[in-house]
Amino acid sequence: MPIGSLRIDLREVRSVTEFQRNLKDYVGRLKQKKTPLVLTVNGRAELVVQNAESYQALLDRLERAETLAAIRQGMEEFKRGEAFPLENAAEKLRRKHGFSR
Repeated sequence: MPIGSLRIDLREVRSVTEFQRNLKDYVGRLKQKKTPLVLTVNGRAELVVQNAESYQALLDRLERAETLAAIRQGMEEFKRGEAFPLENAAEKLRRKHGFSR
């Protein structure tokens, strides 16, 4: 599920006090719009609130991005000749840590 823009909408900045006073309304808006809300304390941005579904989508995207980065890194290491077969790696780890087969 798309999570909208990757930037915070500066029109969606509210004080913690306003958020607390209108909690029910804001919870409904967060569920409907699926965009984060920035909460301020003493005029400074301090918190970001969003619905659980959008937060999970953000975590899923982050996990995919990290996985792709790790795959790219592995491919680059392979191209540079820094990779070796799994059996060699397993044997090296067994010797290093004193594991038996």
